[in-house]
Amino acid sequence: MIDYNTIEETALAAVALHSKELEEAALYNTEKVITAFRNNMVSDFYLKPTTGYAYSDVGREKLDLIYAEIFKTEAALVRSQFVSGTHALAVALLGNLRAGDELIAVTGTPYDTMQTIIGYPEKTEGSLVDLGIEYREIPMTGEHVDLEAVKKAVTAKTKMIHIQRSCGYSSLRKTIDIAEIGRICKAAKEANPDVICFVDNCYGEFIEKQEPTEVGADLMAGSLIKNLGGGFAPTGGYIVGRSDLVEKASYRLTAPGLGGEMGATLGDTAREFYQGLFMAPHIVMQAVKTSIFAASVFKSLGYSVKPQPEDKRSDIIQAITLETKKRLCDFCVAIQSNSPVDAHVEPVPSPLPGYQDEIIMAAGTFVQGASIELSADGPCREPYNVFFQGGLTFEHGRLAIMAAAKRVGGKNE
Repeated sequence: MIDYNTIEETALAAVALHSKELEEAALYNTEKVITAFRNNMVSDFYLKPTTGYAYSDVGREKLDLIYAEIFKTEAALVRSQFVSGTHALAVALLGNLRAGDELIAVTGTPYDTMQTIIGYPEKTEGSLVDLGIEYREIPMTGEHVDLEAVKKAVTAKTKMIHIQRSCGYSSLRKTIDIAEIGRICKAAKEANPDVICFVDNCYGEFIEKQEPTEVGADLMAGSLIKNLGGGFAPTGGYIVGRSDLVEKASYRLTAPGLGGEMGATLGDTAREFYQGLFMAPHIVMQAVKTSIFAASVFKSLGYSVKPQPEDKRSDIIQAITLETKKRLCDFCVAIQSNSPVDAHVEPVPSPLPGYQDEIIMAAGTFVQGASIELSADGPCREPYNVFFQGGLTFEHGRLAIMAAAKRVGGKNE
C-alpha cells in the first residue's frame, strides 16, 4: 500500500532544500528586469497596439532594447511574428548560414523539430541541408560535452556551432548549465575565433543569475510562451546577440532591407509582452519548484527521474521514465484533468508536425502549447519518458502531480 501522504511530505521537504537558492535567483533576475525597465523609461504609451507597417513602433523598439540590456547583448529581436521558439531558432540559423557553411551540433543530436530544420538525419524541403549547408554532430560523453572533440572538429571552415541547452526528448543527457556553456564557447573559439556560438535557450531563461550570452554565446533564441512570457505572452519569440547576426536574422523574419523596422504589435500584445517579462523571474521559480516536487514524488514511486530532486537546475524540464505507453498516457491524462482549461478533454497519442513518433501532450493552458504553464508531453517510444514542465503557481503543480502519481501508481504495482 503506497503512503501518498508521506511521499508528498518528502517532496515538499525536497523543494524546501532549494527554496533559498531559487528565491535568490528570482530576486536577482527581477532586479535585472526592473532596472532595464527603469533605464528605458517604460511608460503606458509603450503598451499600445500598432497596425499596418508599424514604422516607429516605440514600444516594440524599447522592448528590443530591454531584452538586449537583460541579456547583455548588442541587439535583440522580440516579435509576435515568431510563431514558436522553433521558428525563432530557424530564423536565426537560416539568416546567418549560407550554402557551403558548416554547422556543428556540439551537444549531440538535437530534438525532433530541430532535426527537421536542419534536415538531418532525414533531408527535408527548405532545411539547412537542403540549402547546401554542411552539418555534423559531436556526441556528448555521458552527461557532458566533449570539449577536446569540439576543439578538433571546429576548423576555419566552421561557421557556427549549435548548443542545445535543454535535454529535449533525450533521457541520456542532462541540461547544460551556464558554466559548461561558457567552457564550450571558449573551446570553440580557441579552434576558430570567428566561429559563431549559437545557443537554443528554450526553457532555460532566468533559472540562473547569468545567461549564455554573458559567457561567450554570440547568438541566442527562444520562445515567449516558455519562460520569458511569464504566462502572459500569447505568442512570440526572441533572438538576441551580436548586432550583425541579429540583423541578418531579421531579414529572414521579414524581408531583406526591411528587417526589424516593421511588424505590427496587434491588440494587447505589447502589454502582455512587457508584463510577462516583468513576471517571468517569479513564474520561473514556481515552475522549478514544481519540477523538483515532481522528481521527488516519482522517485519515491520507484521511477527513474532526471534531474534528481537534489540536483541543481538549469531549465524547467523534469523527465520521468515511465517504461510503458499506458503509464505515459495515464500521466498526461491526469495532468490534463487537473488543468484550468479543457480539463474535460482526454489527450491521446497522435502525429505532430516535425516529430518522428506519435506524441501525447497534456496542455490545458490559457495559451495554447505554453510550456511555462503546467504541461506534459512525450513521444510514444521506449523508454516512454514523459517531459513535465511549467506551473504558474506551485500550488497548482503540487495538486496535479499528486493526481498523476495516484493515477500512474508505483513502478512495482
